[in-house]
Amino acid sequence: MPAKKKENLTKGDTTRLAIEDSAIELFMEQGYHATSMRQIAEHAELALGGIYNHFASKEEIFEAIILDKHPYKRVFPAILEAEGETVEEFLNNAAHVVIKELKSQPYYIKLMLIEIVEFNGKHGSTLIKEIAPKALPIFERIVKSRKNLRITNPAILFRSFIGMILSYMITDIIISNSILQKLMPKNAMDTYVDIYLHGILKAEA
Repeated sequence: MPAKKKENLTKGDTTRLAIEDSAIELFMEQGYHATSMRQIAEHAELALGGIYNHFASKEEIFEAIILDKHPYKRVFPAILEAEGETVEEFLNNAAHVVIKELKSQPYYIKLMLIEIVEFNGKHGSTLIKEIAPKALPIFERIVKSRKNLRITNPAILFRSFIGMILSYMITDIIISNSILQKLMPKNAMDTYVDIYLHGILKAEA
């Protein structure tokens, strides 16, 4: 179900979103498998039967969360407004936009890890179906505007950009509160994007 503006929400929409919010809190606190439909219903202050009026199963709730709570609904408009006179500047600014949004909703990366570990990515096709029509035109324009790109397939460029963002976010979680985190420079994100764009080797003279 696409996200709706609050003023357009029906009572059913409001209940569905309350169920999703309760499920997110419980998934983050105790994990997906340890959370039951009864616990979600109690957290949302619903009778157990009431929750089944909106979702047939816990997995259906999880899939709805992936779609309804995905930050791309705020990320893509911001990416389209990202400035940059060159492709490098645009992608660097776009990466900062996405990272900032994901860090404002840290639960989402954890939900994606649940999706990978618990479901082997089975809901990914549903998410991509929602995202691709908005994302691919951005990367098609990049390919068309830069004739010397080594990558000429917009889908590959899109996938690699997603990979760069996810690898940054996941490693950021892994190294948090460690000595490695303390060794990171203030411009770590800029350096990460630069490696994505140009690799780790200096250009030969």
